[in-house]
Amino acid sequence: MKWTGKRRGTIVPGQRRGHRRFAAGGIVLCAALCILTGCAARRQNQQKLRDLEFTVLDKDTVPEEFKLLIEEKKNAPFKLTYADQGQLYIAEGYGAQPTTGYSVKVTELYETEDTVCINTNLSGPEKGEETKETATFPYVVVQLEYIEKDVLFD
Repeated sequence: MKWTGKRRGTIVPGQRRGHRRFAAGGIVLCAALCILTGCAARRQNQQKLRDLEFTVLDKDTVPEEFKLLIEEKKNAPFKLTYADQGQLYIAEGYGAQPTTGYSVKVTELYETEDTVCINTNLSGPEKGEETKETATFPYVVVQLEYIEKDVLFD
């Protein structure tokens, strides 16, 4: 191979230059198609059938096995489900926050044809609220009657 002064990548003997670009373009196109069709399919059956009754649990009333899993995951944002004895538990956490004063609120919990949908929001400290400079790990756990459907976190 002759050096031309331009470095565009390594050419492997027997390989053509355009194949690498073609393969990369094909991968990007396939990924885009998968994402676009996945979003369309997800939105088709998301019409709300009914609001679900639920209870927000205190941290000491969460089932022990689920509590241990949450403890492992709490440093980063997480979305977890757990089923036990005819009950469904859904947890969403927002990872480490720099101070005290953060809380998580459930804004919606409803059933669609295919899923149970939950929407939560993280609220920060109120203006003027006294906070401490210590890491906190806000999350919420809800309990509801078990439903044999996937859970969608919005």
